[in-house]
Amino acid sequence: MEEKVNDIEQPTINIKRFIKLLNFGKLNKIVFVIAFIFGFIETLAGLVVPLFTRNIIDLLSTGGIEWSYILFLVGAFIAQGIAGGISFYLMTYAGESIVSFLRNRLWSHVLQIPVSYFDEHESGETMSRITQDTNIIKTLVTNHLVSFISGMTGIIGSILLLVMIDWKFTLFIFISIPVAIVIIFPLGKLMYKISKRTQDELASFSSHLGRVLNEIRLVKSHNAQEYEKEIGRKEINRLMNYGLKEAKINAVISPVMTAIMMAIVVAIIGYGGARVASGSLSPGSLVAIIIYIFNIVLPFSQMATFFTTFQKALGATERIFHILELEKEHSGHVTEIDLMNPLSFHHVSFSYDGRQNILKDVSFTIEQGKTYALVGPSGGGKTTIFSLIERFYVPQEGEIKLGETNIQDFHLASWRAQIGYVSQEISVLSATVRENICYGLEGPVDEERIKEAARLANAFEFIEKLPDGFETHVGERGIKLSGGQRQRLAIARAVLRNQKILLLDEATSNLDSESEQYVQQAIRNLMKDRTTIIIAHRLSTVVDADEIFVIEKGRITGRGTHDQLLATHPLYQKLVKHQFHSHEVHS
Repeated sequence: MEEKVNDIEQPTINIKRFIKLLNFGKLNKIVFVIAFIFGFIETLAGLVVPLFTRNIIDLLSTGGIEWSYILFLVGAFIAQGIAGGISFYLMTYAGESIVSFLRNRLWSHVLQIPVSYFDEHESGETMSRITQDTNIIKTLVTNHLVSFISGMTGIIGSILLLVMIDWKFTLFIFISIPVAIVIIFPLGKLMYKISKRTQDELASFSSHLGRVLNEIRLVKSHNAQEYEKEIGRKEINRLMNYGLKEAKINAVISPVMTAIMMAIVVAIIGYGGARVASGSLSPGSLVAIIIYIFNIVLPFSQMATFFTTFQKALGATERIFHILELEKEHSGHVTEIDLMNPLSFHHVSFSYDGRQNILKDVSFTIEQGKTYALVGPSGGGKTTIFSLIERFYVPQEGEIKLGETNIQDFHLASWRAQIGYVSQEISVLSATVRENICYGLEGPVDEERIKEAARLANAFEFIEKLPDGFETHVGERGIKLSGGQRQRLAIARAVLRNQKILLLDEATSNLDSESEQYVQQAIRNLMKDRTTIIIAHRLSTVVDADEIFVIEKGRITGRGTHDQLLATHPLYQKLVKHQFHSHEVHS
């Protein structure tokens, strides 16, 4: 019983949310009303055409002609065409405005939702919500909304005029309406379910395409083309099957509706012909009745398309609201950030999935202006500590403070503006060298500042040798640059922003010895007068740190200088011995 109730209530809820979405999308009510008025004028002009036609035919059958009727008929055609064109343009404007606003709102919201969302959802799926689902809303508003309303007006007007001309004919119309409703609504409900599944599959397919194309070199280097081709083929076939299911429903709705109406038309023509022959109905009245019937048949055929598109729009509405209702990243209101205070972790525990803790009761203090290092086996939680400092995530237990203030209380943009993050996974945009260095900065940046940042990052020399210097496009993910060059661009970006807290995550781990020398020098330039926290497997890069934290399985098991840990900490001794031995072997 409960399932039936839900089935009944769900369409009503979805319609309310669709109306809410239109309001949320800033539907221009004035434009919509004007478009409806012109649509109404188009419908009225279409309604008077059969009346003028009737008078002209009746006059011609008696051997007379009235030119004023012909002029009125031509005027009605012109008015119908102009009003229809204006109505169509205004609704297109309204639809484009709505989708533009929704896309802006969705894009703005997506950029502000927590990183944890992107850990669980592929980018292609989110892209589908912003592009394809909003386009469905636009299609409904632009192509179907006013035509549906004006079509209903035309049907009602045609029925009223049919009653005025001959009420007996009107009975045939009232037979078809309930039959059409009984057929359309169950099929419309089925169409909603299929459409929702289709959009989900399309989002999944887009997500898969994005993932494969982003890693196309991995695909080719591992000869995985056939594997990916097969996965893509299965997803494309699933999409085709859903499309065919939609086509089957449409194949039933449109022909059935048309067949019902045409059967009525045939019956009316036969019945009307008999009455004309008996003299109880004029030839002009019969022609007018037939035109009015077509005025009813055509909107009913269009309604089938409207209802299928409307069901798609309801499904798209749910998915759009799913994004818009996600909570944004928490941002405090404190904008005054005193970086002379120490940054400290107080009994912090954190889990990505809510089940297995990555960090367990971690506490330490970072004094401003000093250099700290995090070392230990992979998977111990070192990068997670950086993510918590960046406020990509919020700890489940404990606090992270700057002085006496929880970092969650700081304005998010102000807090992140203080932090420079250089990781082993170098983030380079498909843009110019200049755009990459200046990324995230508002307004124009002085040319000398850009060049000075490049010099400090040991990047100026190689940039000058590029074909277009600072205007050189580096390709997708910086593919036209070497690993060391990309790393130095990331360091130049950090230098230019002049952030006071520096996070270095394995910044030289993937570089050859020559590139590492350049990057190490750039890092030393970057570290001057900054608080620096370094994650490094190469202990040679952190032996001079003011304090080193050894992290194992989410806990800090040792802290001190290089010499102190070398004398007291077994794991640190093992790491140093292993790296020293490896260095001897490679030498």
